[in-house]
Amino acid sequence: MFQPVLALGGYAGWGFLKRTMPSQQAALQATSANQRDDAYFRDRIGKINSADDLVSDRRLLRISLAAFGLEGDLNNKAFIRKVLQDGTLKTDALANRLADKQYLKLSSAFGFGDFGTPRNKVSDFADKILGQYRARQFETAVGEQNSSYRLALNAEREIPAIASRTISEDGKWYTVLGSAPLRQLMQTALGLPSSFASIDLDQQVTTLKKRTEAAFGSSSVGQFSDPAKMDALVRRYLLRADLNLGSGSASPASIALQLLQR
Repeated sequence: MFQPVLALGGYAGWGFLKRTMPSQQAALQATSANQRDDAYFRDRIGKINSADDLVSDRRLLRISLAAFGLEGDLNNKAFIRKVLQDGTLKTDALANRLADKQYLKLSSAFGFGDFGTPRNKVSDFADKILGQYRARQFETAVGEQNSSYRLALNAEREIPAIASRTISEDGKWYTVLGSAPLRQLMQTALGLPSSFASIDLDQQVTTLKKRTEAAFGSSSVGQFSDPAKMDALVRRYLLRADLNLGSGSASPASIALQLLQR
């Protein structure tokens, strides 16, 4: 089993992880299990013609779901079949009605319910899905040792993508709230309690915008398309997460957080 090297904890450990990620990800990809999965997926995925075909091949389905963080649904074949068959173009499609937009991304990626020829027939499809699969595999391995780092890695991928979407800023905030990992990261970074999730959704958006403007100078999600702003968000999250695990106000995390807030 691959185990990433996390030499330190907290924000210092995050810096080490980011510096060594390319070599660590390469080591994960080089494992025999991953090499076999890679070869199997590339050989079979272009031969799939329907949602039924995909859910009938457990190995292909496992890799496909894991690429979107949906591996927990591996045994929910009827549900996934419906998500894929409905597509995304109709407003009443199942993927459009689900709060977790990873299902929408999954259905859109394959296109079984949207096009006469599904997208898995495109020549670069395997590269794209396997790239996502490897990234999430690495995040999962990191998360087994440090769940905060996993949330941060996920946010670095997901938030800039949301930030660049051509939808309203409120729409971007609702998308963030629709993702449990992103919600947790934002709540922690902005110093909001877990009970925050129980208030009215519109109030949640209003509160997030106010806290974000106070912390970063703008209330928009769009600002996090700037790598420097995204780094600042991750740093604030990791410092607060470390503080929440600490026991004293004089911990390194609390001191750093105080400096951030000046």
